[in-house]
Amino acid sequence: MLRKEYFSFALVFAILIALTGNVRAVSSSSSSTSGQFSEAKVGQSAPQFDLLDTKGKTIKLSDNKGKYVVLEWFNQSCPFVKKHYESGNMQKLQKEYTGKGVIWLSICSSAPGKPGNCTAAEYNEMFAAKNAAPSAILTDTNGVVGHLYGAKTTPAMYVIDPKGILIYAGAIDDIPGVDITEISQAQNYVKAALDESMSGKPVKVSQTKSYGCSVKY
Repeated sequence: MLRKEYFSFALVFAILIALTGNVRAVSSSSSSTSGQFSEAKVGQSAPQFDLLDTKGKTIKLSDNKGKYVVLEWFNQSCPFVKKHYESGNMQKLQKEYTGKGVIWLSICSSAPGKPGNCTAAEYNEMFAAKNAAPSAILTDTNGVVGHLYGAKTTPAMYVIDPKGILIYAGAIDDIPGVDITEISQAQNYVKAALDESMSGKPVKVSQTKSYGCSVKY
């Protein structure tokens, strides 16, 4: 009888340990994503997240409810990103729309040791040298938020409306090249989505295939 009771106790104890371990694993994985693991979908609520910016502040997407938010995935070593920064195109967009109250979050998901991964000080120096004007520069070194949004390239762009709905996801424009002269001929999807939504109109092109360098997860 004693042996049977001991076996039952050991079995229950083992199950409790396993369950506790699973709970901890889930909690650890969801700490920066509020428990949402499916990829972001246009027309649905944008997945919540919190990330540290390069000034040491925790930026929560939920804190920007009631405002338009642009998410821009970048990697400064990518020629497609360089195209939009060396031309001043990305900075122009940042300044134009942050001036209208839009929150612009530049995100790098490059893993440690991968191209594009830098220290906070290096990111700050880099963006200052380019006269860039995002609301914040965020680091996503474990790639959790990048995978959450399905970011596959740099640049990859997302627009979230004041209700927290993802209204655009994809490329910055419709010419997937690295030639700066192409920018003046391109249709800028991010600008169009913001202008249309801000005017109370539906977004005509709400999803495209992003182009650029692969995100260095």
